[in-house]
Amino acid sequence: MSHASVSALREPAPLPPGSRVALVSPSGPLNGPHELERAVAAVESFGWVAVPGTHALARDGYLAGSDEARAADLIHALEDDDIHGIWCLRGGYGAARLMPVLDEVLTSVSANQPPKTLIGYSDITALHALWQRHGLISFHGQTARATITPFTRETLTTIVAAGRETTWQAENASVLHAGRATGRLAGGNLALVASLLGTPWSCNFDGALVVLEDVGEAVYRIDRMLTQLVLAGAFDRCAGLVLGHFTERPDDSGGARTLELVVQEVADRLKVPALLGVPIGHIEDQWTLPFGALATLDADARTLAIHRTVHLAVHRTALRT
Repeated sequence: MSHASVSALREPAPLPPGSRVALVSPSGPLNGPHELERAVAAVESFGWVAVPGTHALARDGYLAGSDEARAADLIHALEDDDIHGIWCLRGGYGAARLMPVLDEVLTSVSANQPPKTLIGYSDITALHALWQRHGLISFHGQTARATITPFTRETLTTIVAAGRETTWQAENASVLHAGRATGRLAGGNLALVASLLGTPWSCNFDGALVVLEDVGEAVYRIDRMLTQLVLAGAFDRCAGLVLGHFTERPDDSGGARTLELVVQEVADRLKVPALLGVPIGHIEDQWTLPFGALATLDADARTLAIHRTVHLAVHRTALRT
């Protein structure tokens, strides 16, 4: 299957109160029932109905249960007509292991059902890439187990619950390259984006505003992953760079080469509008971004305007509870 064109991308309907939202763990395990309870409370705080997956609390080392169990919860949520949204409980590692089976399921589901909301980030980058491969918009946003700050709540409400267009300003972001560009949002966690290269699910950045963030990676490793993507030609036809936070970096470079220098080199090479330090990443206050939707980056003004690519003529008028 080839990457879907922008015109083919389908957007889920907004999630009004009463929507049933599945809580799934496609990657790493929760640290205990208290995190699931916090996630249920987060869902209910939006007026939605929480539907925890059967294996939401499963654990198999660094995975939230076996591949079969994690995939089963996702597949059930995708195939159940009474589920309107899927909110991933956490990141970690493991979503990429599910790609082949989920690819087959999405082929059937996306052809026969309206799109469903998918929310998550970090390791969920693998699922975002899969969703876009099937022409579906998904939402790069805070995981369900996390504390939902007022800032994050506002962006989730605007983008997911209300489905509105909006313009946000990243006042503290650094301008790497000036200019203005419009493109679809794509990317996610840098390590996951790099790991998908050479697979059928590698991110398609042609005409895209490339969103990247990471955690726990030393500067030289960030350099290496960005260089890998540059050498592979992944950024050759991108429209711009929307770089978030690269947190908890080990101090292994002696200050000789900084993160700012590394990303500046990439921006200088690409000569596209680029910002560093937008509110995306392993931080509490996050923008929620509709991956696959169109947005306009104005690097000079430090703004990102979200456009709705699909305005659904028919919305759900009744929700089963």
